[in-house]
Amino acid sequence: MHSSVGTQRRRSTTRFTLLASTAVLAIGLFARSFLGSVAAQAPAGPVVLDSNLRVRTVVAGLQTPVTMAFLGANDFLITEKATGRVKRVVNGAVVATALDLAVNNNSERGLLGIALHPDFATTHWVYLYWTCATPPAPTPNTPQHDCAAVPQTGADSADVLATALLGNHVDRFVWNGATNTLTFDRNIIALHAFQFDQTNGRARGNHNGGVIRFGPDGKLYIIIGDNGRRGQLQNLVNGPFGPGIPDDQFGGPAPDDEHLTGVVLRLNEDGSTPSDNPFIGVTQAASAAAVANIHKIYAYGVRNSFGMAFDPESGNLWDEQNGDDTFDELNRIEPGANLGWVQVMGPIARVAQFKQIETTLGARDLQQVRWPPTNIADTPEEARARLFMLPNAHYEDPQFSWKFAVAPAAIGFMDGRGIGPQYSGDLFVGAATPVLDGGYLFHFNLTGNRRKIGVDDHRLDDRVADNSAKFDATESESLRFGSGFGVGTDIQTSPSGTLYVVSLSSGNVYEIFRP
Repeated sequence: MHSSVGTQRRRSTTRFTLLASTAVLAIGLFARSFLGSVAAQAPAGPVVLDSNLRVRTVVAGLQTPVTMAFLGANDFLITEKATGRVKRVVNGAVVATALDLAVNNNSERGLLGIALHPDFATTHWVYLYWTCATPPAPTPNTPQHDCAAVPQTGADSADVLATALLGNHVDRFVWNGATNTLTFDRNIIALHAFQFDQTNGRARGNHNGGVIRFGPDGKLYIIIGDNGRRGQLQNLVNGPFGPGIPDDQFGGPAPDDEHLTGVVLRLNEDGSTPSDNPFIGVTQAASAAAVANIHKIYAYGVRNSFGMAFDPESGNLWDEQNGDDTFDELNRIEPGANLGWVQVMGPIARVAQFKQIETTLGARDLQQVRWPPTNIADTPEEARARLFMLPNAHYEDPQFSWKFAVAPAAIGFMDGRGIGPQYSGDLFVGAATPVLDGGYLFHFNLTGNRRKIGVDDHRLDDRVADNSAKFDATESESLRFGSGFGVGTDIQTSPSGTLYVVSLSSGNVYEIFRP
């Protein structure tokens, strides 16, 4: 899911590889690799800058923990990306493994997301986003089409070819607290996972997104990255090669089942499509499957994300998105938003900067040779004209961005006043790599109407941190809240009002509290 780090650098793009536990896991979005020792760069433990607050370790020794869900005070479920396990932690101790899915954990795949149904006390429903393991595909054209009908448990795989074409699943399980078990109930949706485009020349396992959240409207929101696709939902109307030429060996570029990526989906609790989704009125597309998938979309033009959260005060949906070498973003996502990728990252007024950096820094390929950065528009007007606009869609600039990538990951709001009234409703952002500050925590205020990022530093009036290189903190000084958290993959407010941070790279869950 998230990132990488190290001292030996190859070509720099948007993936990081991270040394976690005893294995090197490609889980981020920026490197082609910074391989090295996380421990050598990170502080002894996490710290926060506010002298009134403290940090303690809630539970240690987990294997690549990613996301968590509170069952009650000092009681939560936590997922492990690489093992496929869901564990129950009570009073700081792992008391049970509730489920052990057979995951493909190559790169950013694995057990990636968890969400409890809004009426969990009655339904006992737990939703998981995960990548299934299958027998390896014999050729780029012959992956298994879907996962097994009933989720398989047990052995995991790191083989990049050992997953299904639709290998990213969101499934619903039933929780039994007496036996500490999760029992499969139903599949909610199957999404694209297998990436081995013959034109690209190498298999990949990145840009799976994986965060799932229930909104205040009771609907399930799912984010998946582009997964290597270059089609209409990546704002290429005719795909990367032009009219009549498929996006890849499985078709495209229309958003059929094999190409539904780079989106935020909004679904009912059973996986059906809400009747008030923003594109529900679309009736014309390349196929009936494409029409049905368009109806599920809440927003599109997403490159990749490891953080999505609802503002507890306004109900607005926010995400972070990761650029390649440039323009990481924070977005407030309205229904029907086109967020711009691949035509633009960052403010559209800066598209020339986006092009200049991506054509001169790192691998210079946007990770896919099918649509290189030399194709990026030269002017904002040209970029805007190229966008694939569904009926009722609208383009949205990010609410904040960094000129050069700093690799954000988890985002979460402080829901309450448990660590101090000055933080109530504020947004916290974790890091996808320990390169900067040993894994930073950034802190953002929102404006009074909860629609924009509030800033105190006049250099940020344009809501862009104009740093001078990747992982450089220039113009982010006022945002610094903590350091040493490693790869921060989830940020949650606890039932007691403290702030929890899941650290994939340390294998720990930390609690920020006011003594």
